[in-house]
Amino acid sequence: MPNPPVQPFAVRSRQLRLAAGMIAAALLALAYPAIAQTPPAQAPAAKTAPAPAPPTKAAPAQTAPATPPAAAAPPAPTMPSKATEAAPQAVPGFWDPRRRPDRPDLSRLTVIRFLTETDYPPFNFTGPDGNPAGFNVDLARALCDEIKVTCTIQMRRFETLIDALATNRGDAIIASMAVTPQLRAKVDFTDPYYRAPARFVSRRDNAMPEIRPEYLEGKKVGVIAGTSHEAYLKAMFTDAEIHSYPDNDTLRAALRRGEVDFVFGDAISLAFWINGTDSAECCAFAGGPFVESRYFGEGVGIAVRKGNDLLRQSLNWALFRIWEKGRFTDLWLRYFSVSPF
Repeated sequence: MPNPPVQPFAVRSRQLRLAAGMIAAALLALAYPAIAQTPPAQAPAAKTAPAPAPPTKAAPAQTAPATPPAAAAPPAPTMPSKATEAAPQAVPGFWDPRRRPDRPDLSRLTVIRFLTETDYPPFNFTGPDGNPAGFNVDLARALCDEIKVTCTIQMRRFETLIDALATNRGDAIIASMAVTPQLRAKVDFTDPYYRAPARFVSRRDNAMPEIRPEYLEGKKVGVIAGTSHEAYLKAMFTDAEIHSYPDNDTLRAALRRGEVDFVFGDAISLAFWINGTDSAECCAFAGGPFVESRYFGEGVGIAVRKGNDLLRQSLNWALFRIWEKGRFTDLWLRYFSVSPF
């Protein structure tokens, strides 16, 4: 199996943010009305430091309450029937209810100084009142509420976050930071709290409920050149006709025009696109998510300084607790009415 290209899936892409920018606000308005809010427009995946491109743990995600479909499955003899709608909303979770974490000595924590990104909606952005807002910010506040500790949240440019943590200007980074071997050498991470899987998208009249390599034999599949998505297709979907494109705009335009039968890419950005005005309701997810960690990363976690086991374990305990209570599910549905899973 070939090594993934230099540009990993877990990296943040400015093209992705720009392409998804116009539709994030519209999609967030589709969230459950009782709890929806509308952040500034843009929609991403996850990030690594310091390079640019789209996110990312090794085991398949569990969901609350359902488990997402498995990644690439072994061959089957028959072709599935077509479906025109995406799968129902599924909320990602990486917590096994049979493996409840021990409660650490929370009395030793007096304050948690969170660091986050300045402009990465809907995960991080500046609210109308000038204060930090977004999915990551609300998650940080929920964690502090569970731990019963005072929290501060400081917004900084993404590329400065690791240095700020290392120089004790903060205690934890919650900024859609993808877990990578390179970053593990600098910081410790909590358990992952989300990832962006890879998925196929087709025109609505050609969507399939399941996709396996043999189903795409001879089919034209579009993908962005130089990404781990392209490497995965070349390694696993060897009988497909792969067409590589330089960016999301040209890739998605090719699907709308029917130049390709499917596109393959980051599921979070694709979820925003297919349900936004830019797609003109042309397309839908085909098949389920692909989460192979070798290509699509380890997930997104909260970074703490090396050796800060008390804070890392406390955050892991609190993450499990808010998931167990359903608060993580409520928060996810508030910001992501369209599931990438």
